[in-house]
Amino acid sequence: MGTRVSYPVEVKMKAIEMRLAGVPVKEVMETLQIRNRTQLKTWMRWYKNGEMKRLEQPVGKQYTYGKGPHSQDAFAKLEAENRYLKQQLDNLKKVQRIGKEVDAQVVVKLVEELKGDISVQQICQHLGVPRSTYYRWKNKRVDPLQKKIEQKVGKLCQQFKFRYGYRKITALLRREDLQVNHKRIQRIMQKQGWQCRVKVKKHKSIGQPYHIAHNVLNRTFQAERPLEKLVTDITYLPFGPKPLYLSSIQDLFNGEIIAYSIGERQDTDFVLDTLRQLPTLSSSCTLHSDQGSVYTSYAYQKQVKERGMTMSMSRKGTPADNASIESFHSSLKTETFYLDNLTCTTTAIVKQIVEDYITYYNNIRIQTKLNNQSPVQYRKLAI
Repeated sequence: MGTRVSYPVEVKMKAIEMRLAGVPVKEVMETLQIRNRTQLKTWMRWYKNGEMKRLEQPVGKQYTYGKGPHSQDAFAKLEAENRYLKQQLDNLKKVQRIGKEVDAQVVVKLVEELKGDISVQQICQHLGVPRSTYYRWKNKRVDPLQKKIEQKVGKLCQQFKFRYGYRKITALLRREDLQVNHKRIQRIMQKQGWQCRVKVKKHKSIGQPYHIAHNVLNRTFQAERPLEKLVTDITYLPFGPKPLYLSSIQDLFNGEIIAYSIGERQDTDFVLDTLRQLPTLSSSCTLHSDQGSVYTSYAYQKQVKERGMTMSMSRKGTPADNASIESFHSSLKTETFYLDNLTCTTTAIVKQIVEDYITYYNNIRIQTKLNNQSPVQYRKLAI
């Protein structure tokens, strides 16, 4: 049998007032830490029957006819109040995990609220915090700069939907002329639980590569000028009522997505539509892809040659040869659909999310390798 709890008459009256005001039973119980729904119903019944004196009776005791609570001595009332305060402290310890991860501000605020009813020493004993520690926390001067940094970090993390880690958040703070160390930002984000929530990328081992086409790019993903090296690939979008595919072309100079198509079939016409979106290219441009059937088709290779581009293909079973565009497709899914747990939606929403993300990726999303600039910003500065 659990320990029975005695509630002060003030709590009972507050519960009755809340119920009369139309507050739901569940909310009343959560607000006042009332364990049993039956207790609340009993108090309401006493109130409606005009038996107000019964609200002051202790647990397990009923007043005999003609006798009220006036015979209850002050010690018994104090005992009931202490039991209730102890229950409040115990509940707070369970919720706040006090004793494991103590929050100094929570402890100081709680002691200030309750020290008028019970002593500071008793409160600290219930919380498992030494009294000297409480006074040290209370008298500790709050660093205004630290508070300002924490507020800015929290605002940036929410603004970018927790897609950025501490390095990129540090870069954004330095843009605002706030010179901070990245380790300090890392500690703040770990303390507040603001770490990057993007799904961890998985890497699996692959078999021995087999050369069936010349790999001109050969994993040299750096380019000296725009439109010098392009990579392309198709990814599956299994988030709508019917299958969708995204074909995209990326410029390795700044990682910008310069052409893309969304369709229901990954056929040759689908990738040709993406190819036609490219601007005029120089003869020294290299277009790299995997060995998919659409890229090895006659129609596709003909269009590539007519545009004066050099064809390059990954080795079979080696997606790392096309790592840049693979990384983009992974970021697109993990920073939108997986981050928001959006696994089933409409076709229109899937297309809108992809289009919005590509715009965000090109114009807003900063990259460390681009000196913490977005692809478009990097290209404009380079030009």
